[in-house]
Amino acid sequence: MASSSSFLLIAALLALVSWQATASDPSPLQDFCVADMNSPGTILRVNGFVCKNPLEVNADDFFKAANLDKPRVPNKVGSNVTLINVMQIAGLNTLGISIARIDYAPLGQNPPHTHPRATEILTVLEGTLYVGFVTSNQPAPNRNKFLSKVLNKGDVFVFPVGLIHFQFNPNPHQPAVAIAALSSQNPGAITIANAVFGSDPPISDDVLAKAFQVEKNTIDYLQAQFWENNHY
Repeated sequence: MASSSSFLLIAALLALVSWQATASDPSPLQDFCVADMNSPGTILRVNGFVCKNPLEVNADDFFKAANLDKPRVPNKVGSNVTLINVMQIAGLNTLGISIARIDYAPLGQNPPHTHPRATEILTVLEGTLYVGFVTSNQPAPNRNKFLSKVLNKGDVFVFPVGLIHFQFNPNPHQPAVAIAALSSQNPGAITIANAVFGSDPPISDDVLAKAFQVEKNTIDYLQAQFWENNHY
């Protein structure tokens, strides 16, 4: 009986350790792994990039004159996301972080989207933002629960990894600016409207009409729009 109990305890501990090991990105095994974009290994699409020879690394591998203090011109949805990830700073490779400046025109928005690989923490630098996210398809009563907040200058809000979220500037006269940090060197972004109605090739209008419970001509109209990307 004691042997059986010990086995179950060890099995439970191993399960807990393995769960912890897969719950987040692994920690770096060295001080840094600057991405070598010119390495033949990069073509293999490993999870991250091949490391540059440490003897060839210099301060510029961790630097970019990004001008994040300068305003950007929003697009037709009224926002401009300037993302600094591993593609802009090679030294971010394996470090699990990136940053973005988001500019909002009056009544502009960063439309509903997700980051499949990152949690986001956002702070408002100027103006006011109405923000929110929707939970996943959980059992009731938490199924697709909408959590929202009005943020003022200096306020901070967190968007959990993978959940649909947005930001909207409710002021019709003044722009807004925010800075966001994301827990991935390459967080990715899926803008819901762009992905659903602007995919290439298009998703069948039969499928979308059934999914959204509308007529097919409504889907055809939405698919005919120009779905502009606001991530630069």
